[in-house]
Amino acid sequence: MTENEISYKVIGIAIKLHNELGPGLLESAYEAALKYDLEKAGLEVSQQVSMPFIYKEIKTDIGYRLDLLVENKLIIEV
Repeated sequence: MTENEISYKVIGIAIKLHNELGPGLLESAYEAALKYDLEKAGLEVSQQVSMPFIYKEIKTDIGYRLDLLVENKLIIEV
């Protein structure tokens, strides 16, 4: 799948999830529910993926933590 195809699928799933759960929950609850729904839809999902920060000669092993990484192509920050 292309990044656009993945994004289209993810947005549809996220909208359905938001309509079902509504506002007001903790970010961790939405993240867990979204991961579940995305995997149920057949997508490969990694959660809390560490990503290095590189600037000139400075490199930190964990500069960022991605909420969800879908199909190793799409980053989701809940």
